[in-house]
Amino acid sequence: MPSSTTSRRPRTVKPSSTDRNAAAFEPIRKIGLTLPDVELGTAYGAPALKVHGQMFACMTTHSSSEPGSLAIMMSFDDRDLLIASDPDVYYLTPHYEPHPCVVVRLSRVHKDALRDLVGMGLRFVSAKSRKARTSKSGSRRTRNHGGHG
Repeated sequence: MPSSTTSRRPRTVKPSSTDRNAAAFEPIRKIGLTLPDVELGTAYGAPALKVHGQMFACMTTHSSSEPGSLAIMMSFDDRDLLIASDPDVYYLTPHYEPHPCVVVRLSRVHKDALRDLVGMGLRFVSAKSRKARTSKSGSRRTRNHGGHG
């Protein structure tokens, strides 16, 4: 029987990384929902923005990234320019280096820059998606019209 002098301390519940990611993602979600064809989703279990099913922005989940970081898809050239211009905000880890994206420290990025970044990611993935659809339809057209006189 427990004595009256022992007391139970209330457990402190720390927010999970999922909760922290959701809170950090909120401004990105709001920006994304103002853009055409953007849908909310998840990528690797983290909140993400997608266009036509393709992810273009998501909270990072790899252990090499800093907490509260966002990965935005973009060209390697754009990524390199951003990192060179402001390495306190934009960075990479070896995990993300082979991918066409930049990792953004959300705690350090200006709100206006965040809107521009989301737009860059959307345009990059939309252009890639359009290019893929065009080349697929072009190759079908060639096959369908070739040699069936």
